[in-house]
Amino acid sequence: MKRPVIPAFLAMAVPAAATNVVILIADDLGVMDVGFNNPATFYETPRLDALAQQSVRFRNAYSASPVCSPTRSAILTGRHPARTRNTDYFGAPNEFQEIPASYQPARDGRFGKLSGRPVLPAPYLGRLDATHVTLAEAFKARGHATMHAGKWHLGPQGSWPEDHGFDVNAGGHTAGGPYGGSGYFSPYGNPKLKDGPAGEHLPDRLASEAAAFIAANRDRPFLLHLAFYSVHTPLMGRPDLVAKYQAKKQRLGLQPASAPEPPRRNRTIQEHAVYASMVDAMDQAAGKVLDALDRNRVADDTIVIFTSDNGGLSTSEGSPTSNLPWRAGKGWAYEGGIRVPLLVRWPGKAKAGAVCDAPVVPMDFYPTLLEACGHDPLPGQHLDGVSMVPLLRNPAEKPAPRPLFWHYPHWGNQGGIPFSAIRDGAWKLISFDWRKGSELYHLEQDPGERHDLKAAHPETAARLRRRLDAFLSETRALRTTPNPSPASPFDEW
Repeated sequence: MKRPVIPAFLAMAVPAAATNVVILIADDLGVMDVGFNNPATFYETPRLDALAQQSVRFRNAYSASPVCSPTRSAILTGRHPARTRNTDYFGAPNEFQEIPASYQPARDGRFGKLSGRPVLPAPYLGRLDATHVTLAEAFKARGHATMHAGKWHLGPQGSWPEDHGFDVNAGGHTAGGPYGGSGYFSPYGNPKLKDGPAGEHLPDRLASEAAAFIAANRDRPFLLHLAFYSVHTPLMGRPDLVAKYQAKKQRLGLQPASAPEPPRRNRTIQEHAVYASMVDAMDQAAGKVLDALDRNRVADDTIVIFTSDNGGLSTSEGSPTSNLPWRAGKGWAYEGGIRVPLLVRWPGKAKAGAVCDAPVVPMDFYPTLLEACGHDPLPGQHLDGVSMVPLLRNPAEKPAPRPLFWHYPHWGNQGGIPFSAIRDGAWKLISFDWRKGSELYHLEQDPGERHDLKAAHPETAARLRRRLDAFLSETRALRTTPNPSPASPFDEW
């Protein structure tokens, strides 16, 4: 597909003192997996906790989806996944590189085990469309050196980082995890990352690549997009760190515990030693990047964002973490699936150590970074984002109310069912595509989403339903469809 022509005014020269950008994205890291959000966490994140003291910490930060690829797309495009059609993790059933206008899901033969589900998932676009001016392309056109390191998971070859504005690509390709070679240890079997010495650890290697990029570009503006593969499965840790947390677990007398979250069980305690070692190693790698900013004397001119792509994995694939008090986890409509940690450090501009309670989403990063770096906005591109600059300057400010939306018309590997949702103020309405209907929660009074208030507040439920329907209509969101021959009974329910 033909790439857009970037307007000439975007290619203007950038002054030598222009602000740099570092975006650090963890994979599957839960909102309660970091010390700055949860001092009682089993895991240890001293470098990120120190970063929090220098940053604005957002207590109501969300992912764009309960799974990874949609959020990654949203960061780079400034658009909601419903609008870009990037609504599921790439590689899931019903993926298209081009969605046919005449698509009929009931006749599609690629559903596999999903063919017996009561509703069939919507099709989704399994690549980052070339017509978008990505965040990297916008900054590159304005004179910034650009680098992606780590997980990409935004399409097949031809839709890799180098195809979307990144000058350097260290480790980003089609796969959503470190599934080649020896996983998190060299040899990696990664087509975009040369193997290191046997046993080299992937998070540290990615941090080293990022640090080298910072050193090479310390005299010009740059954008670094470092997306750790950590802490995504496979659950693998450095032996020394695994031993550290096994000893800690034994010392504290911790045992696994879970509670029902039909059709799965939800972990209710953090005590997984291997997962803890992965969090620790990711924290150390993030620290290595921050040290590189200091060593090259560019920290004061660099905006740093740290976040995660979705909630912590608590109901499947080893269920290594707990998101309590938030309900459920990755793949689910509830807060445990979509709440994420978020820090923004902007030296001399953002209020260090402050807390902001305004709800924000990944689509906001694009306009925020343009404004913070003194660049003109691209309103035709980042349609679903709002600049966070006023919040960074004054975290206590009460911004104009706006609804936030989620659209996941897919069956999650982690037990979640297709849904759309809206948060407006403290109210949250979830509309499920099968069996459950809709549920209404007041997040300030009931953060664990245990008390459905739809019957008690029908007017509120109806109002939110109308706003949600209007959003899905405006974005032309693709929906699930009834299955003409579902399995009976549906095995997971």
